[in-house]
Amino acid sequence: MPRRATVLTKEIKSIRSSFNRLARSFGRIAPLLVAFPGEAASALAASGKRPRRKPRLSADQRKALKLQGKYMGTMRGLKPSKRAVIKKIRAEKGIRAAIAAAQRMVG
Repeated sequence: MPRRATVLTKEIKSIRSSFNRLARSFGRIAPLLVAFPGEAASALAASGKRPRRKPRLSADQRKALKLQGKYMGTMRGLKPSKRAVIKKIRAEKGIRAAIAAAQRMVG
């Protein structure tokens, strides 16, 4: 029993020291980012990584994405033969009917 406790204690100490190192690193970087914000952006550009732009979605686009995700989520649990049936329903009656049919097949 003491063995498990010592292993756990060592892991917790390791995590704590890692967090402390991260905190010190952020502490050293923060003043530079505040003082020279343009240089931080140019450093990212120089590394070849551009900051990802947040997509601006309308309410209708967001609803469509949610429906698509729900459709894909219900399709995941289906076998290929049942997927074909659901795809046919989607083509004929729309995505809402396809989601409802897929949920009935699963549950």
